[in-house]
Amino acid sequence: MVEEHEARQGSAVKKVAIYLRVSTDSQTTANQRRELQAVAARSGWQIVKVYEDAGISGAKGRDKRPGLDAMMKAVNAKEFDMVAAWSVDRLGRSLTDLLAILQALRDKGVDLFLHQQGIDTSTTAGRAMFQMLGVFAEFERGIIRERVNAGLARAREKGTRLGRPRTPISVEKRIRGLRAKGMGVLKIGRTLGVGTSVVQRVVDAM
Repeated sequence: MVEEHEARQGSAVKKVAIYLRVSTDSQTTANQRRELQAVAARSGWQIVKVYEDAGISGAKGRDKRPGLDAMMKAVNAKEFDMVAAWSVDRLGRSLTDLLAILQALRDKGVDLFLHQQGIDTSTTAGRAMFQMLGVFAEFERGIIRERVNAGLARAREKGTRLGRPRTPISVEKRIRGLRAKGMGVLKIGRTLGVGTSVVQRVVDAM
């Protein structure tokens, strides 16, 4: 893997973005930054941007991690050739989320380097490793689907009502009464403390 990696380095300077993350404010990204900068220097990479999420859990989605979100937008713009991170858990705690990130990188032809795992998707071995992860991610999704379906089946057997709870008849009567007096849908919802969609459904059925 090292020989192939070094051979690729000889062809052109690789533009790299570094992604750093720590879970609490008491932690620092300094060690991650220093190690990845050292790897970049040894490999002849050009660091074009460092993205950071400090004090943010890896369990949070992209929308709650501004550094990751900004980096993925830059991936879409193809601003660099590779993303380098300290470890796989810096990118995310969920295998499904990780594979979603990897797929987004693949779609734009951007490679991924994970220092602690020694994974570099620009090499044959690195690509094979992530293909295996994809198999496990699909397995995980399959298990979740089976659990959800089993839960729904048990609920039906017990006679549990599925879906949204029915609006009380008394509330529906009040909606119809207020509508008959000319009150608007939004105002009815605010007056009775119910959703606009509930009001609209009752009104449509009048």
